[in-house]
Amino acid sequence: MVKIKSSKIKEIFNNLKNKKIAVIGDVMLDVYYWGDTNRISPEAPVPVIDITHEEIKPGGAANVALNIKSIGAKTCLFGIIGNDLYGSNFVENLRNYDINIENINIDPTRPTTVKTRILASNQHVIRFDKEDKNFISTKLEKKIIKDFEKNMKNIDGVILQDYNKGMLTPAINKKIIKLCNENNIIVTVDPKLNNLSSFKGATLFKPNLYEAEKILGRKITTEKDIEKAGLDLIKKLDFKHVVITLSEKGIALFTKGKKMEIIPAKAMKISNVSGAGDTVIASITTFMCAGATFKQACTIANYAASLVVEDVSIVPVNPDDLLKRLKNSGVVV
Repeated sequence: MVKIKSSKIKEIFNNLKNKKIAVIGDVMLDVYYWGDTNRISPEAPVPVIDITHEEIKPGGAANVALNIKSIGAKTCLFGIIGNDLYGSNFVENLRNYDINIENINIDPTRPTTVKTRILASNQHVIRFDKEDKNFISTKLEKKIIKDFEKNMKNIDGVILQDYNKGMLTPAINKKIIKLCNENNIIVTVDPKLNNLSSFKGATLFKPNLYEAEKILGRKITTEKDIEKAGLDLIKKLDFKHVVITLSEKGIALFTKGKKMEIIPAKAMKISNVSGAGDTVIASITTFMCAGATFKQACTIANYAASLVVEDVSIVPVNPDDLLKRLKNSGVVV
């Protein structure tokens, strides 16, 4: 287990307020309908949910930004929404969370991405999505890159947050990574399965186990398989670090030229793993920018993820709860 001196953790948390992390990627709305069910529909063999309340919050790359802000750092968000009611709701939600919206672009040719979940008795019953997975236009590509260049001097780290919804084109990925490397800015990637070669040269690459299998075209079952996968990803795409999230088994860490390390999962209970990856990438990037080593940042992120998976909805990590868990676990000495 990584041990972090209390003086060091205090320094890291104090540094957060002076750090700014840009999140560039697929933004969306997460919509929740909560209710009860105790009967089957006479129209079809499906449960009838009596809705008691609803919750609408920014999701996708916006949830990563919420995690960064909740942790205690500053953030700026680059994304695309549609010219629709959901887009207006998304903007209003960001304002409520006090997140700057000046780099959120409206594309009238596509809908705002929405993921709607219906839950009964704290269990997911169904989810349905509204989205357009086509790449954004060349005109929007150029605008996003130009907007990033204008903001770059005030940015300490960048997260490329990809959900295959069309925002992160190969041109954007390559240009952002090039600019970050030229200006010594940490740039991390939370990928899906498209355009992988365009992420080449990023500081850190964070797939989950399923994504790593699809990227490499093989099953990953044993610890030896995991180690080979991480090392192959570093070699294939020239990353400095790779983190493979292993769900209930924790996270596997890789650094170029070093052996794999696995940090076991720390959750007390698991209610919902959705959003855990957002918390991991947000925490690793933010804490590295605040002065934590790669391994320290990954350890902190692992405990941050343990907190959010205990909630049935998607929530950002609470820094006070995180610090308490780090102390109670013996990480902070």
